[in-house]
Amino acid sequence: MIKPVGSDELKPRFVYDPEQHHRLSHEAESLPSVIISSQAAGNAVMLGAGYFSPLEGFMNLADALSAAQSMTLTDGRFFPVPLLCLLESADAIAGATRIALRDPNVEGHPVLAVMDVTAVEQVSDAQMALMTEQVYGTSDPKHPGVQTFNSQGRTAISGPIQVLNFSYFQTDFPDTFRTAVEIRHEIQERGWQKIVAFQTRNPMHRAHEELCKMAMEAVNADGVVIHMLLGQLKPGDIPAPVRDAAIRTMAELYFPPNTVMVTGYGFDMLYAGPREAVLHAYFRQNMGATHFIIGRDHAGVGDYYGPFDAQTIFDDAVPADALAIEIFRADHTAYSKKLDRVVMMRDVPDHTKEDFILLSGTRVREMLGQGEAPPPEFSRPEVAQILMDYYQSLPQS
Repeated sequence: MIKPVGSDELKPRFVYDPEQHHRLSHEAESLPSVIISSQAAGNAVMLGAGYFSPLEGFMNLADALSAAQSMTLTDGRFFPVPLLCLLESADAIAGATRIALRDPNVEGHPVLAVMDVTAVEQVSDAQMALMTEQVYGTSDPKHPGVQTFNSQGRTAISGPIQVLNFSYFQTDFPDTFRTAVEIRHEIQERGWQKIVAFQTRNPMHRAHEELCKMAMEAVNADGVVIHMLLGQLKPGDIPAPVRDAAIRTMAELYFPPNTVMVTGYGFDMLYAGPREAVLHAYFRQNMGATHFIIGRDHAGVGDYYGPFDAQTIFDDAVPADALAIEIFRADHTAYSKKLDRVVMMRDVPDHTKEDFILLSGTRVREMLGQGEAPPPEFSRPEVAQILMDYYQSLPQS
């Protein structure tokens, strides 16, 4: 299999040994503790699951600034974004060298991880502004990622962590949440050699389905791992349980047997466009994918990024030897009335605008909200029905 980033094997931070887990859980209850942000909790889950291997924990300020500016840590290791645990105040853990990190997203705030504290540092406004601009490409407070990143506090605590659970992801999504370790094992069990990964925070319509199939055919892949984000999204996005049901229905009905794995990961969306695309590629290599689909406005929001900035960043800013995973660069997709199928528009230069069926996401949401199914050229009827049921269940404004 493809090797994980920067190592011959995955280095998940979850405590798998039962005795050690029991001992650490008992110890954690007596340690000074702090409730961390949702974003930090998602990062802890990703560290525990092996997705951010070989990192051992949260970055200190020097490493975070270096990651923001050059996508490398101070020791030269590659990582495309700062990985910080930011607090409003560290008073509750003042002077402690070993602390418990508590989950903000689960009732009772159980211990999520234990940290060996190596530094407690104040982040200046200038340093926050630098990281924000480098990672998000904007300092606009209306950008949902900028808003979240800058609302967590200015005290950074860093150090290696030992993860004790996977927050709500394992309990709320038992059939979907998978660690990088588990996905690698399943790929091996299936005997797959070439694996395409597909990122989604949305339900999959015809264009997404066909894009996966196009990529599989183009690289002669054995299968595709549909890897959906299960964490926090911005208001208005479709919640994970609805997306999960829609994607599973599509995969079961419209993909050949043993060609698709429907999985998910616990992480809050950054909406960081190109930088987040690089992070997505990083942890898809760790989960065992050999190819990763990046399409139009990958991980973007609003008009903050160009349509293909998330592809060109791999040429312009990612060191050539940083990642082994290959990027499958997708173009605009649309339904061709001429060919009676979904195509990438760059592949059909003989087409005119009138030869395509194009629907905006806004128009599709309007149709669904009105109980009107999108045309079958855009969405499979079974998927459309799940989404219509969801939209019709919302309070009417």
